[in-house]
Amino acid sequence: MGMKITNTIQNQSVMEFVLVGLTSSPGQQTLLFGVFGFIYAMALTGNFLLILAICTSRKLHTPMYFLLINLSLVNVLSISVTTPKMLQTLFTHRRAISFYGCITQAYLFIWALVTELLILTFMAFDRYAAICRPLQYAMIMRKEVCVGIAASMWVVGMINSAVHTGLLLQLSFCNSNIINHFFCDFPPLLKLSCSDTSLNETMANLADVVFAVLTCGFTLTSYFFIMRTIFRIRSTEGKKKAFSTCSSHLIVVSFYFSAVIYTYIRPTSAYSLDKDKLVCLLYSVVTPVVNPMIYSLRNKDVKDALKKLTGRG
Repeated sequence: MGMKITNTIQNQSVMEFVLVGLTSSPGQQTLLFGVFGFIYAMALTGNFLLILAICTSRKLHTPMYFLLINLSLVNVLSISVTTPKMLQTLFTHRRAISFYGCITQAYLFIWALVTELLILTFMAFDRYAAICRPLQYAMIMRKEVCVGIAASMWVVGMINSAVHTGLLLQLSFCNSNIINHFFCDFPPLLKLSCSDTSLNETMANLADVVFAVLTCGFTLTSYFFIMRTIFRIRSTEGKKKAFSTCSSHLIVVSFYFSAVIYTYIRPTSAYSLDKDKLVCLLYSVVTPVVNPMIYSLRNKDVKDALKKLTGRG
């Protein structure tokens, strides 16, 4: 009984955390507030426009664009978890975040992160089915399969995040409450704990293997078969057309997987939080604004749908 009381007191001794953020210079904070405010507005506008364009164009009612809607939704969730709090900190210079506010932010971010990895992997499989199995594509990627798998990916991401958050709540935070990051992420939180984090790290490593290494391997395997099929196409025009259908996704996957694997596939002792903050900006803030641009600028059908939506067609 005494042990349980001590743990509760230790947990409650840290009622809030302090986010170090990106800079302490008032001049730089004002500049960054403008930059990230613009990026956030662009990300929301770009992703919602892409979703509306796909929903309103019957030509785009295909599995590939259904998955693209899911990717845009997870991008909106990802950037909305981190950026509003960062903007508030830059504007008001108040760096504090409540204990449960911090835990909630960590939960939502890991949910978005894992869900995006799974969606990008399924998008690679969709391209494999379209290019390598064109005659069976309609059967493989039928509507009920796509909806079922998409829903499963969101649920799996949610359950995975709930497990890590539940384990995080078992830890005691009785020393420093200063987080060297611009939002609450699991690695810096584990560094602050004054209790044994071995179970947390074991579960994190297991999740890294399943959700980063295996999804990356599955994606690379899909693209190996895609490239092999493309090189077998005799006409240059045929090769060009086949490659154009997967080039946008390949760019996004390369960018996202490399940043995520760099950040999470390392022992906790190897983390350099100052360097990791910059890498984390790439996949948590920059990717959600870049993704809709890549998919729309490199896709004629999406560009046409966007023109009709905005009344310029």
